[in-house]
Amino acid sequence: MTSNNPLPCCSVLLLAGGRGQRMGGQDKGLLQWHGEPLIAHLHRQTRTLSDDLIISCNRNPERYALYADQLVHDEEGDFPGPLAGIRAGLRVARHPYLLVLPCDVPQIDASLLDSMRETASQHPDKPLMVRHGEHWEPLLCVIPVALAATFEQAWQEGERSPGRIMRTLHAVALQCPANDPRLANLNTPELLAHHAGVSD
Repeated sequence: MTSNNPLPCCSVLLLAGGRGQRMGGQDKGLLQWHGEPLIAHLHRQTRTLSDDLIISCNRNPERYALYADQLVHDEEGDFPGPLAGIRAGLRVARHPYLLVLPCDVPQIDASLLDSMRETASQHPDKPLMVRHGEHWEPLLCVIPVALAATFEQAWQEGERSPGRIMRTLHAVALQCPANDPRLANLNTPELLAHHAGVSD
C-alpha cells in the first residue's frame, strides 16, 4: 500500500523478554532460524524504519545490544509478561509512535509494516492492532506514545493484557487474511523447524 504522505516517524520495539516456556525456557529471540537468530531477522525488517530500535530483553543483553539502539528490561523479576516490555518501551521511545513486534514472527514483511504505520497515522489518537480472521494480535501493534500514561495506569490497577487495554481504547484493526503466513508465531521447536528447515 502506498501513499503520497510520508509515513510517520516511529520507534520500534522488539519483544524478546519472555520466559520461552514453549521453547523449554530458552531465550527465544536467540534461537536459530535459517542460520541466524530470530532477532536478526526482525532487526533486518525494521532497521530501516527507525533510528530508535528498542529491544526488550531480560537475558543476554550483550548479544541483543548488537541489534538495538536501546535495550530495556522488565522492572520486576520472574517474567511478568509482554505488557511489562511495552511499558518499558513507551517510557524510552523517542518518536510519537511505537511499533511493537514479538521476536518470533520472522516472516513479517515490509508491506505489512508499512500498512501498520500508514493505518496508524490515519488514527493518531488510537492504538492499532493486527487482526487476522477473528483473532487479534496484540503484540503486533502501533501505540501512540501519548498513551503511555494510560498504559501505566492500567498496569498499576492490575491489568496485564495489552490487548484488553488497546480494545478499551477502541483500537483500530489492520485486517489480514486468516492464517496469513506472515503472522506465524514460531514459538515452539516444532513450528520453528516446520517453517524453516532449520539445519543446526
